[in-house]
Amino acid sequence: MTPRSRHLRTGLRTGLGIILVAGTLLLTGCTAIVPLEPSKDAANPTCADLIVRLPTSVASLPERETNAQATGAWGAPAAVLLHCGVTVPVPTTLPCLNVNGIDWIEDDSEAPLYRYTTYGRDPATELVIDSGKVSGSTVLVDLSKAVSAIPATRQCVGVEDLTIPTDGGPAVPAP
Repeated sequence: MTPRSRHLRTGLRTGLGIILVAGTLLLTGCTAIVPLEPSKDAANPTCADLIVRLPTSVASLPERETNAQATGAWGAPAAVLLHCGVTVPVPTTLPCLNVNGIDWIEDDSEAPLYRYTTYGRDPATELVIDSGKVSGSTVLVDLSKAVSAIPATRQCVGVEDLTIPTDGGPAVPAP
Protein backbone atom coordinates (compact mmCIF):
# COMPACT_ATOMS: atom_id res chain seq x y z
CA MET A 1 0.00 0.00 0.00
CA THR A 2 1.41 3.36 -0.99
CA PRO A 3 1.56 6.31 1.43
CA ARG A 4 -0.99 8.11 -0.72
CA SER A 5 -3.54 5.23 -0.67
CA ARG A 6 -2.99 4.87 3.10
CA HIS A 7 -3.68 8.61 3.48
CA LEU A 8 -6.88 8.36 1.38
CA ARG A 9 -8.10 5.34 3.34
CA THR A 10 -7.47 7.13 6.67
CA GLY A 11 -9.25 10.23 5.34
CA LEU A 12 -12.28 8.17 4.30
CA ARG A 13 -12.47 6.50 7.70
CA THR A 14 -12.19 9.83 9.48
CA GLY A 15 -14.81 11.40 7.22
CA LEU A 16 -17.17 8.45 7.71
CA GLY A 17 -16.65 8.65 11.47
CA ILE A 18 -17.49 12.36 11.51
CA ILE A 19 -20.62 11.75 9.44
CA LEU A 20 -21.78 8.97 11.79
CA VAL A 21 -21.18 11.08 14.92
CA ALA A 22 -22.90 14.10 13.37
CA GLY A 23 -25.86 11.98 12.26
CA THR A 24 -26.22 10.50 15.72
CA LEU A 25 -26.12 13.95 17.30
CA LEU A 26 -28.74 15.22 14.88
CA LEU A 27 -31.07 12.31 15.59
CA THR A 28 -30.71 12.46 19.37
CA GLY A 29 -30.20 16.20 19.71
CA CYS A 30 -33.51 17.29 18.19
CA THR A 31 -35.44 16.84 21.41
CA ALA A 32 -33.67 17.17 24.72
CA ILE A 33 -34.46 14.91 27.65
CA VAL A 34 -37.20 16.36 29.85
CA PRO A 35 -35.73 16.83 33.35
CA LEU A 36 -38.12 15.62 36.05
CA GLU A 37 -37.87 14.51 39.67
CA PRO A 38 -39.15 11.04 40.61
CA SER A 39 -42.12 10.87 42.98
CA LYS A 40 -41.85 9.51 46.50
CA ASP A 41 -43.22 6.07 45.51
CA ALA A 42 -41.77 5.96 41.96
CA ALA A 43 -40.05 2.61 42.66
CA ASN A 44 -43.42 0.94 43.28
CA PRO A 45 -43.62 -2.05 40.88
CA THR A 46 -47.17 -1.04 39.95
CA CYS A 47 -45.77 2.18 38.46
CA ALA A 48 -43.64 0.03 36.15
CA ASP A 49 -46.86 -1.65 34.94
CA LEU A 50 -48.23 1.77 34.02
CA ILE A 51 -45.03 3.12 32.43
CA VAL A 52 -44.62 0.19 30.02
CA ARG A 53 -48.16 0.85 28.75
CA LEU A 54 -47.71 4.57 28.01
CA PRO A 55 -48.60 5.51 24.44
CA THR A 56 -46.03 6.95 22.03
CA SER A 57 -48.28 9.95 21.46
CA VAL A 58 -50.87 11.75 23.57
CA ALA A 59 -53.31 14.21 21.99
CA SER A 60 -51.15 13.97 18.83
CA LEU A 61 -48.06 15.09 20.81
CA PRO A 62 -44.96 12.89 20.51
CA GLU A 63 -43.56 11.09 23.54
CA ARG A 64 -40.39 12.55 25.04
CA GLU A 65 -37.61 10.91 26.99
CA THR A 66 -37.40 11.80 30.70
CA ASN A 67 -34.59 11.39 33.20
CA ALA A 68 -36.60 10.15 36.19
CA GLN A 69 -38.16 6.83 37.12
CA ALA A 70 -41.92 6.42 36.65
CA THR A 71 -42.38 9.59 34.60
CA GLY A 72 -43.56 10.48 31.13
CA ALA A 73 -43.72 13.57 28.93
CA TRP A 74 -45.27 14.51 25.59
CA GLY A 75 -44.86 17.50 23.29
CA ALA A 76 -41.97 19.72 22.25
CA PRO A 77 -41.84 21.71 24.43
CA ALA A 78 -43.44 19.31 26.88
CA ALA A 79 -47.14 20.11 27.36
CA VAL A 80 -48.03 16.94 29.31
CA LEU A 81 -46.02 15.62 32.28
CA LEU A 82 -46.80 12.38 34.13
CA HIS A 83 -45.56 11.21 37.53
CA CYS A 84 -46.51 7.83 38.96
CA GLY A 85 -46.05 7.27 42.69
CA VAL A 86 -47.34 10.59 44.00
CA THR A 87 -49.08 10.76 47.38
CA VAL A 88 -52.49 9.11 47.29
CA PRO A 89 -55.06 11.91 47.66
CA VAL A 90 -57.50 12.02 50.53
CA PRO A 91 -61.14 13.00 50.01
CA THR A 92 -61.38 16.55 48.73
CA THR A 93 -63.86 19.14 47.59
CA LEU A 94 -61.99 19.59 44.28
CA PRO A 95 -63.93 18.39 41.22
CA CYS A 96 -63.63 14.71 40.37
CA LEU A 97 -63.97 13.61 36.75
CA ASN A 98 -64.50 10.06 35.58
CA VAL A 99 -62.89 9.48 32.19
CA ASN A 100 -63.07 5.95 30.78
CA GLY A 101 -63.43 4.46 34.26
CA ILE A 102 -60.57 6.46 35.80
CA ASP A 103 -61.40 8.98 38.55
CA TRP A 104 -59.28 12.14 38.32
CA ILE A 105 -59.18 15.01 40.82
CA GLU A 106 -58.88 18.27 38.88
CA ASP A 107 -56.89 21.18 40.32
CA ASP A 108 -57.01 24.35 38.20
CA SER A 109 -55.40 26.64 40.79
CA GLU A 110 -52.41 27.24 38.47
CA ALA A 111 -54.42 27.63 35.22
CA PRO A 112 -53.60 27.38 32.37
CA LEU A 113 -51.63 24.49 33.96
CA TYR A 114 -54.10 21.87 35.17
CA ARG A 115 -53.12 19.16 37.62
CA TYR A 116 -55.02 15.86 37.50
CA THR A 117 -54.41 13.19 40.14
CA THR A 118 -55.94 9.73 40.11
CA TYR A 119 -58.34 9.07 42.96
CA GLY A 120 -58.80 5.63 44.49
CA ARG A 121 -55.62 4.11 43.02
CA ASP A 122 -52.45 3.28 44.94
CA PRO A 123 -49.92 4.44 43.87
CA ALA A 124 -51.50 7.60 42.53
CA THR A 125 -50.61 9.15 39.18
CA GLU A 126 -50.40 12.87 38.54
CA LEU A 127 -50.63 14.70 35.23
CA VAL A 128 -49.71 18.33 34.65
CA ILE A 129 -51.25 19.59 31.43
CA ASP A 130 -50.70 22.92 29.71
CA SER A 131 -54.26 23.66 28.59
CA GLY A 132 -52.98 26.42 26.31
CA LYS A 133 -51.31 23.77 24.15
CA VAL A 134 -53.45 20.65 24.52
CA SER A 135 -56.95 19.54 25.54
CA GLY A 136 -56.99 18.01 29.02
CA SER A 137 -59.92 15.73 28.19
CA THR A 138 -58.08 14.30 25.17
CA VAL A 139 -55.00 13.61 27.31
CA LEU A 140 -57.09 11.86 29.99
CA VAL A 141 -58.74 9.67 27.34
CA ASP A 142 -55.42 8.82 25.69
CA LEU A 143 -53.81 7.83 29.01
CA SER A 144 -56.77 5.97 30.53
CA LYS A 145 -55.71 2.54 29.24
CA ALA A 146 -52.21 2.84 30.73
CA VAL A 147 -53.49 4.24 34.04
CA SER A 148 -56.00 1.37 34.32
CA ALA A 149 -52.97 -0.90 34.96
CA ILE A 150 -53.20 0.37 38.55
CA PRO A 151 -56.36 -1.16 40.04
CA ALA A 152 -59.05 1.08 41.55
CA THR A 153 -59.80 0.50 45.23
CA ARG A 154 -62.45 3.20 45.60
CA GLN A 155 -64.19 5.87 43.57
CA CYS A 156 -65.17 9.49 43.85
CA VAL A 157 -68.50 10.35 45.40
CA GLY A 158 -70.45 13.58 45.38
CA VAL A 159 -71.80 15.49 48.37
CA GLU A 160 -75.23 13.99 47.62
CA ASP A 161 -73.71 10.52 48.17
CA LEU A 162 -72.63 11.28 51.74
CA THR A 163 -74.39 10.65 55.01
CA ILE A 164 -73.71 13.32 57.61
CA PRO A 165 -73.90 11.88 61.12
CA THR A 166 -76.02 13.76 63.65
CA ASP A 167 -73.30 13.36 66.31
CA GLY A 168 -70.97 15.77 64.46
CA GLY A 169 -68.66 13.01 63.17
CA PRO A 170 -67.18 13.02 59.69
CA ALA A 171 -69.35 12.55 56.64
CA VAL A 172 -69.26 8.99 55.27
CA PRO A 173 -70.45 7.44 52.00
CA ALA A 174 -74.12 6.50 52.14
CA PRO A 175 -74.86 2.76 52.26
